[in-house]
Amino acid sequence: MSFVQPFVSAILLLACLLQACNSRQEKKEQQVHAIPTAREVGAARMPDSIAPIKAPFPMENLKQPVFPDQSKNIVDLGAKADAQVTAIIQQGIDELSATGGGTLRIPKGKWKTGRIALKSHVNLHLEEGAELYFSGEINDYLPVVFTRNEGVEVMSLGACIYANNQENIAITGKGRLIGPAEGSVRKQIMTHDVIENVVPHDKPVAERIYDGKDGSFIFPPMFIAPINCRDVLIEGVRLERTAFWNIVPQYCDRVIIRGVTIHSIGIPRGDGIDVESSTNVLIEYCTLQTGDDCLAMKAGRGWDGLRVNRPTENVVVRYCLAEKGHGGITIGSETAGMIRKLYVHDCVFNNEGNGIRFKTRRPRGGGGEQLFYDRIRLRVGETALRWDMLGSAVHVGAAADRSQKVELNELTPHFRDIQISNLIVEDASHFVRIDGIPEAPLEKVEIRQVRAKTERLFDIKDARHIAIENAKLVSQDSMVHLVNTQDITFSKVDFDIPAKKVYQHIAADGGDSVILKDIRYTKIEGEE
Repeated sequence: MSFVQPFVSAILLLACLLQACNSRQEKKEQQVHAIPTAREVGAARMPDSIAPIKAPFPMENLKQPVFPDQSKNIVDLGAKADAQVTAIIQQGIDELSATGGGTLRIPKGKWKTGRIALKSHVNLHLEEGAELYFSGEINDYLPVVFTRNEGVEVMSLGACIYANNQENIAITGKGRLIGPAEGSVRKQIMTHDVIENVVPHDKPVAERIYDGKDGSFIFPPMFIAPINCRDVLIEGVRLERTAFWNIVPQYCDRVIIRGVTIHSIGIPRGDGIDVESSTNVLIEYCTLQTGDDCLAMKAGRGWDGLRVNRPTENVVVRYCLAEKGHGGITIGSETAGMIRKLYVHDCVFNNEGNGIRFKTRRPRGGGGEQLFYDRIRLRVGETALRWDMLGSAVHVGAAADRSQKVELNELTPHFRDIQISNLIVEDASHFVRIDGIPEAPLEKVEIRQVRAKTERLFDIKDARHIAIENAKLVSQDSMVHLVNTQDITFSKVDFDIPAKKVYQHIAADGGDSVILKDIRYTKIEGEE
């Protein structure tokens, strides 16, 4: 008995250890399997109903707005395919709104229009096969309306589909929206400078009129841009050939954008979905192929953004697919009112630019905090996780040089309190690139549960309290570049790199060496 009991105990102990090991492995595999692939996200996978919203901060469970049963069809109102139907569409919207609301139907066919103003309690519904083509002439977007262009308030063309101070509005259906044709709209876009140098921030907004008269420049119309609206739904439609940003809720509350497909490849500043100084926003099951950032969070620019001082917060982005664009999901660069309480999860970013992108500029103010990213798959041409707070001299002059001494001021941006977890990087040039600013370094970033294959590892400037934990990093690079850094920690990281050692290059102006805890080095396959 004395011999058997220890033997049995040893077997039981071994069984427990194997079970624990298997449990950990199963948990790890479940985490990996939980990260979606491109086949599981995007517009083609949108369900009929909206699942409950879960976030690491209090968030409303948003619901699609409901509209009265009455409806109108533009054909019944006199619309003809060979003529511009702006007035008829507007008549239908106005009549429905005045009588309690309902649905204005755009039937199958090709229709031409100028700017449309959506009104309260109206659903603009594009039936399958409907194609709505927007004019390329400035006169079809006049008179000027109150809007915000690149984070600065102006009186200009607004948007192809515009709404101001409306509630319970929607754009739905399986139809196509095609942006402005070639004409004066595209020819007269302001391109000679950045907007903050063109629009005086001390001039009253009502006097900031840019109407294109006598060939003068205009700020281009966005595609869909409700401003000061509440309870907004944009669902199912396809947007093509925008002149500027595609979908841009501004100063809105309770917004749902789902199942939208956007194509703006080759269009400068052709952002996909930009949330600007808005709250309680859900973006889900969208597919984006863009000429600039696919998804972006914004909150005003420079002094004008500080004057308005309205944040973007309580935003959830889920089950979206970025197929082409400069950034999969981007913060900024207009951040004066702050971006906070953003939760991005279960997305796939296969774009050629950066994956998760954070950008602002020294003279633009604000920044971002309480930003959460979970269960994301990346295959990108540039950097997986990119922070850029400097920009280029073309836009901000000498401020783009980190060696340029700048004192803390009202326009100094800050990024902090960022959590990134359950990340798969299938391919990228860099894993992490950080260009902070010396006067306000990036701080408090946690990156956990990562599998990444990249050409290069880390290039970190002006950052502190950065933690990478539970990661497997495969790279042909063995170097971590550090400039003005503090408390950069790697814990439980498996480095699959050539040198079997992380080399640290600390620039002449200083920086702490990295802290390594429980590190493994794996032999690269095929290496002697």
